[in-house]
Amino acid sequence: MAPHKLLLFVLLITTITPPSLANTDSNVTQEQNNQTEKEDVESEDDNLSLEPEELKRYQVNVELKGEPALAQNGQPAAIAEEVGNNAEILPEANTAQQETVKSKEEQEIEDLYNNGTKILKRSRDKNLRKEGYKLLVKAADLGSTKAMERIAYALLFGDQLPQNVTAARDLFDALAENGSHKAQTALGFMYATGIGGSYNQPKALVYYTFAALGGNFVAHMILGYRYLNGINLPQHCEAALVHYRTAAKYVADNVALNGETLPEKVRLTERAGNFSSNGQIMELDLYQYFQLIAEKGDLQSQVGLGQLHLTGGKGIEQDFKKAFYYLSKAAEGGSANALGFLGKMYSEGNEAVPQSNEIALIYYRMAAERDNPIGLTGLGLAYLYGKGVSVLYKNVCERGQWTERFLSAYFAYKENDIDSAFLQYLFLAEQGYETAQSNTAHVLEYEQTSLNLKIDCYHMALIYWNRAAAQGYSYARIKLGDYYFYGRGTKVDYETAAIHYRLAAEQQRSAQAMFNLAYMYEYGLGTEQDLHLARRFYNLAAETSTDAYIPVFLALFKLGAINFIHSVQYTNLSEVWKQIHLDRLLRRHWDLCLIMILSLLLAVLTAYRHG
Repeated sequence: MAPHKLLLFVLLITTITPPSLANTDSNVTQEQNNQTEKEDVESEDDNLSLEPEELKRYQVNVELKGEPALAQNGQPAAIAEEVGNNAEILPEANTAQQETVKSKEEQEIEDLYNNGTKILKRSRDKNLRKEGYKLLVKAADLGSTKAMERIAYALLFGDQLPQNVTAARDLFDALAENGSHKAQTALGFMYATGIGGSYNQPKALVYYTFAALGGNFVAHMILGYRYLNGINLPQHCEAALVHYRTAAKYVADNVALNGETLPEKVRLTERAGNFSSNGQIMELDLYQYFQLIAEKGDLQSQVGLGQLHLTGGKGIEQDFKKAFYYLSKAAEGGSANALGFLGKMYSEGNEAVPQSNEIALIYYRMAAERDNPIGLTGLGLAYLYGKGVSVLYKNVCERGQWTERFLSAYFAYKENDIDSAFLQYLFLAEQGYETAQSNTAHVLEYEQTSLNLKIDCYHMALIYWNRAAAQGYSYARIKLGDYYFYGRGTKVDYETAAIHYRLAAEQQRSAQAMFNLAYMYEYGLGTEQDLHLARRFYNLAAETSTDAYIPVFLALFKLGAINFIHSVQYTNLSEVWKQIHLDRLLRRHWDLCLIMILSLLLAVLTAYRHG
């Protein structure tokens, strides 16, 4: 079935009537009237037509009268000869006329598509967006492949059209057969995630590859991310570099020409309560207090504020210049963590510092010399992969126009359209956006989706928490520890949980991870029981985040009580009593003992009197 015919069938299923079909009844009636008139004319021609014998007699009579002879077509011979001489000119004129009509139709289709996309891009108003899609439906009805692609994605994501994954899949199949790289990308996404059909990674890679060969930059991003991280493919940094560079060149030219502001990538995990740097909103007074003591030289506050501005969170917007300022001050004071974070900033590059592998390597080496986990990890990656080039291109790619989907996904989530938000975040997660990966996992864990997923939600969430954690998101690393600790989407594995908590505690300085690791040391879960290490990590959690003060106080109080009980259990009280010489003790402090006894008696009498 042709794509435009399939589109009409799909729109009928989804109860959407294209504008060109709005007057279907009147058009059919008009066509019937025209047909009737045509039949009447033909019948009149039949009544007026002459029989062959009569026509011959008519021709003979005319020739005998000296009239011009008729050609075989009934025209005078002279006229027929002139027409024959001009026969070569008429087809050229008809061709030119057909081309003119065709160009007008193409221009009409292009205008409809451009006007529709402009409305969709500039407005979030539902009524206006519906009008935009009406224009696209009309352009698609006239045969516009680009409009069909846009409508198919709208059906997939439920953007102002009733969400219908099956109908979108059918339309994508038809478009892909005709070579649409956007449809091939969509089919790759659906096979990779099991949405709307079977879960088939080989087919997904085939569609992604054909789409990339067809010039689809989103497919280039997806393949670059998969090659970089070895997802269902052998890890191959050179191949990742090729794909990312192709997309990055387009993005660099587009950003340079348009200079558009990127939409904010809102984290849904901001709502979750945790002690990490991306937890609840920080009060202004507390932030100003940290600023004050940071200016006075407190290294912990300098590193904390630097990390907070580097990643964004707790109501504090991402600000690379402030992050560089605080981390530089902490590095001057000798903070190994600050050196590691500065290496990370130079490795990735941003508006505050240029990308420089050489400077990043210097900072990583300085941090690694102090046995800092961030420095050791960064230095290892730099030597292993030639760190910086692929990541740099990846960061450029993530500034492309496709980031606009973050905005529509967030609006869908706010309007409680979970299915639409989930699919849009999932599509962005496939492209390698860490924020989309954590948002996808968050929706899978905390929300209910009516989509027929082919794998367990917890297992799928575990996959995307893992991908987000691999890109340095500390909260995702903590969630991995939680999944292995409680056995969500996997078997209970305390050792693996302890590894993830330790990574989050040492690399991202997460107070929540420190608290969880202390708990595991306290009870010997996944590691040997060590109450001294437990106390140490509890104290570190309290020092890292003020949110952890009360939980840490209660945990330390419980730990002290346990220590006291253990000491009593393993102590021989009779031997202790024998070693205490009361006569010697009372001789020197008899007055204190007497005062204590009298005070107790007075307290008892006072309580009895008021009672």
